[in-house]
Amino acid sequence: MKKLLLLLTLSFSLSAFSQNQYEVLVEQPNEKSLKGIISRQVLLADTTFKWYAANLKGYTVRADAKEALANQKDSIRLIVFIGTWCEDSHFIIPKLYATTDAAGFPDKNITLIGVDRNKTTLGNLTEALNVKNVPTIIVMKNGKELGRVVEYGKYGLFDKELAEIISNSSVH
Repeated sequence: MKKLLLLLTLSFSLSAFSQNQYEVLVEQPNEKSLKGIISRQVLLADTTFKWYAANLKGYTVRADAKEALANQKDSIRLIVFIGTWCEDSHFIIPKLYATTDAAGFPDKNITLIGVDRNKTTLGNLTEALNVKNVPTIIVMKNGKELGRVVEYGKYGLFDKELAEIISNSSVH
């Protein structure tokens, strides 16, 4: 019950102030980490994060993921934990946004949360939501977690698992 209440509060408060609220860290030489609530625009505007554009090359949006997101775009939210220092995040996050864009899924329904190398964030959100690895994409509907994709997912294809979670949610 406590976790459900926390998730409800979190999903409402994050969508209410999904402005950027983050710290900039230098955890290793020549590396910038963002810790807190960030946005795609922050990643695109900072030349430190050249990986964003580079990792879109050659990606084809999965039809099932696009369709699932399009069908549920008004009823689900995504809470996405990333490490701006993490190669898996570098690979997956641009592709996630390419998929949401293709589906017409609104950016306001995506909360992007940066973690440091210890996988902590402002407000202890990683602890509260039991996030151990990044990226982690949590699919929420009506304040409840429907499922999550951790790193590449159980198939090695984050978008396939995302489509599966969302498609199964339409039954709920």
